[in-house]
Amino acid sequence: MTDFTMEKDADGVAIVTWDCPGKSMNVMSGEALIELGDLIDTALTDDTVKGIVITSGKKDFAGGMDLNVLADMKTGAGDNPAQGLFDGIMQMHGLLRKIELAGMDLKTKKGGKPIAAALPGTAVGIGLELPLSTHRIFAAENPKAKIGLPEIMVGIFPGAGGTTRLVRKLGAMAASPFLLQGKLVDPKKAKGAGIIDEVVADPVAAAKDWVLNAKDADLVKPWDAKGYKMPGGAPYHPAGFPTFVGASAMVNANTNGAFPAAKALLSAVYEGAMVPFDTALKIEARWFTHILMNPSSSAMIRSLFLNKEALEKGAVRPQDIPDQSVKKLGVLGAGMMGAGIALVSAQAGMEVVLIDRDQAAADKGKAYSETYLDKGIKRGKVTAEKKEAMLSLITATPDLDALKGCDLIIEAVFEDPGVKAEMTKKVEAIIPEDCIFASNTSTLPITELAKASKRSEQFIGIHFFSPVEKMLLVEIIKGKETGDRAVAKALDYVRQIRKTPIVVNDARFFYCNRCIIPYMNEAMRMVTEGVSPVLIDHAAQQLGFPVGPIQLTDETSIDLGAKIARATKLAMGNAYPESPSDDLIFWMEGEGRLGRKSKAGFFDYDESGKRQGYWKGMVDKYPLTDPQPDLIEVQERLMFAQVLEAVRALEEGVLMDIREGDVGAILAWGFAPWSGGPLSWIDIIGTPYAAERCDQLTEAYGDRFACPPLLREMAEKGQTFYGRFGKEDKAAA
Repeated sequence: MTDFTMEKDADGVAIVTWDCPGKSMNVMSGEALIELGDLIDTALTDDTVKGIVITSGKKDFAGGMDLNVLADMKTGAGDNPAQGLFDGIMQMHGLLRKIELAGMDLKTKKGGKPIAAALPGTAVGIGLELPLSTHRIFAAENPKAKIGLPEIMVGIFPGAGGTTRLVRKLGAMAASPFLLQGKLVDPKKAKGAGIIDEVVADPVAAAKDWVLNAKDADLVKPWDAKGYKMPGGAPYHPAGFPTFVGASAMVNANTNGAFPAAKALLSAVYEGAMVPFDTALKIEARWFTHILMNPSSSAMIRSLFLNKEALEKGAVRPQDIPDQSVKKLGVLGAGMMGAGIALVSAQAGMEVVLIDRDQAAADKGKAYSETYLDKGIKRGKVTAEKKEAMLSLITATPDLDALKGCDLIIEAVFEDPGVKAEMTKKVEAIIPEDCIFASNTSTLPITELAKASKRSEQFIGIHFFSPVEKMLLVEIIKGKETGDRAVAKALDYVRQIRKTPIVVNDARFFYCNRCIIPYMNEAMRMVTEGVSPVLIDHAAQQLGFPVGPIQLTDETSIDLGAKIARATKLAMGNAYPESPSDDLIFWMEGEGRLGRKSKAGFFDYDESGKRQGYWKGMVDKYPLTDPQPDLIEVQERLMFAQVLEAVRALEEGVLMDIREGDVGAILAWGFAPWSGGPLSWIDIIGTPYAAERCDQLTEAYGDRFACPPLLREMAEKGQTFYGRFGKEDKAAA
């Protein structure tokens, strides 16, 4: 069985078809690269072949590279993995360059055979880099297709010539959204941007027609023609110089220096723009090798691509449970959270019953979806017909009898055990016996909430993050008596709404909040010690967090933090660890500074809610120390506050799979994506160093930094988390 096949038609056009056996999407493997190279050689040396069309036997063209190819290049090189990677990448460049030159005389640029790409649908990653090496790209009129180079999103950049070709084709400025942001567009927008050449009803027929009529001049790429000048200007050109200066500033502003791939990509573009094309490909290959040798790229690929995809495909789903897709969903509580759950569920095509105390409150919750869809109409992403169809799926009512026939209930009422218990009992008297009941609590133990249920094996936690429609993660919590069918139901529901699930065992704060709260508390402690709030937030942002912990506290609301602290203290009694962070939070609450929602918190806000700067009252109460602590010290306090909780969660069995610990951290609160997650970060810095640093931080700041026994043991044995607990994963090697 082969991935590429070739047939010659009566007109002398060789049709090379990419069709990976047993896969829904074409993915480039090492074997497939060899097959493609052999077929191209055969077609170029066959005098009866007038030209070549490369297309797909599937509805899409290709989804990218099998990352095991890169792993094999590293491991196959023995003691010199960098050389193995560079040599393998240059072989890919050689193949695509062969397609680009197509047998033409290098001096006269004549005698080549025209090669076109015909894309039936999505073409991303190597699925676009390959077409970019052909002489003309035809795409089908398929608005659902996506065209682009998303590699930067998983910690690498286009390394099979895509970076060099796109910049030379579009210019650095026009190429930057596609290279530095991983922007994906439909075929019409790709044509408008200049990435592809034609959008037609039948791309194969159009490509064949073009191949049969192409002239020698049609085969010469602009960068291979005499007198080529880069669109927008090269780095040394007066017009191009500001572009490259601006690009460098933009990359540093957006990444704070925390994401190595963006800087490497920019270096490849800058250096490559000043040399001939073939030299530029070598420069691209060297920078691509450099980034692949950085442990950050392996960690990001593993967490944001391989592990995330595995979790979405059901890696932790009970295998012996039949499909549990949701048909009718009941949502209890039409506040912001319940309204968001109703919206994403209706988007997935489910019938939704949205319940609240009276009709006005229920209607307000449904109006959230209407407002959201109206914004989509203004942006051209939603039609009036689609809006009406989606809204028709949501029934807003105070009548609990409307829940009859539901197969899943998600309770999102006030965060009070008594209120939740009362609602559980009322609803269970109405819903079918086999209906799964889920609570959307963010802090209350599921096992305790399940005591109000007559069917505790069908009671589970489904913890959404706000705003529901934007956040990518859903945390599923198993109570002590939660059964496998409830877990399967929750996982199948999350798959339906196209979010990423993690499954954890019940414990106080579950997993995500267990790590987030110490992170925010450590920042609060530092404020009380006189550390500048600016330093604290910027230290986190330079680690790759989207916002700093002080800003995050303002966004999530200060009174919520106070409420959680009081509830935890009440539940834990004398075991509750007193903290200066609580004193700060309670004081802010008392001052009426509740965060962004009240337009007064750690920041000042104008009337529109825009931040105006840090509130001076903070440093009046807690004067700044002189000198301020070292940046690295602040960063390590913030990092270890989180990662040690992740280790303890694994140690205690709250985390059952380290993949969920890493993916969950990145998607839930933006934990330093470049690191691959908290457990990957410890693997990067090494368990021996992590244990040693724990001891130093414990001596300096207290027992909250005490080294967990599991980490101590692993440090003594020189183990890594993915070495000890990880699934076998060549692609992340």
